[in-house]
Amino acid sequence: MPNKLPFGDLLSESFGFFFANLRLFFHLVTIPWIISLVLRIVAAGLNRELPLGMLAEKAIDVIPTVMFMVAWMRVVLMGPRSVERLPGLGWSARESAFLMHLIRIGGVTFLLIGAFVLTLGSIDPAGFSSGQIDPDLAKRETLAAPLGVGFMVSALIALRVSFGLAATAVGAPFSPREAWAFSRGSAWAIVATLFLIYFAGAIAIMVAALVPHAVIRSIGADTAAAVIAWAIAILVSYAGVGIAATAQAIIFRRLTGWREGVPLNPPG
Repeated sequence: MPNKLPFGDLLSESFGFFFANLRLFFHLVTIPWIISLVLRIVAAGLNRELPLGMLAEKAIDVIPTVMFMVAWMRVVLMGPRSVERLPGLGWSARESAFLMHLIRIGGVTFLLIGAFVLTLGSIDPAGFSSGQIDPDLAKRETLAAPLGVGFMVSALIALRVSFGLAATAVGAPFSPREAWAFSRGSAWAIVATLFLIYFAGAIAIMVAALVPHAVIRSIGADTAAAVIAWAIAILVSYAGVGIAATAQAIIFRRLTGWREGVPLNPPG
């Protein structure tokens, strides 16, 4: 019989572990957080509002995110002593393998959302209030629709097999095909858990960015408001990544029976 993971238990254990280790989170996330913030400031100075610039920023920002995820997943599965150095102070073969695994899982999804954004282009809000249909916009929406559908399908598949990243973090050979096999019977619990975490994280990021920006801007400090809002929003986004990485590591351990130095259980 396939393994079945309880949705509620996955959520409670993931959030419980993360908030029980907040001090360690702040310790491990500091340098990746600073790198991401500097990247955001530089991108803003280079007119990151252009779709291609935004996609390039997100692609580069994967590097500090990978550094943090590898360390955090090792903490979840092997304990704090398994982290040899602070994330951001170096790049090892482990991070390279993790990045390649991440590209295999989410590369198609990123390309599809990139193609969707570039195809749709910028939208003028004034066009909605005028009540007239823009033929060019309608044509672009028609072209972008299949890309949007492809993105949603590939995102669901990526969520299902993403727990295999935890294997790469601890140096265990594991492919997306094996993740698919191990997740039989628990696919929707895995997808629902990770989707809920990312969705809640997106809402938290919006609130974390808008509230301090509005408060500080009200006193006339526009530039400071932007930087502080970015700093808080990026930190919150890393918290979301940490909770999701915790869930992925827990899913990997439960489905495979992983223990250091012990062969994995067979699928199902």
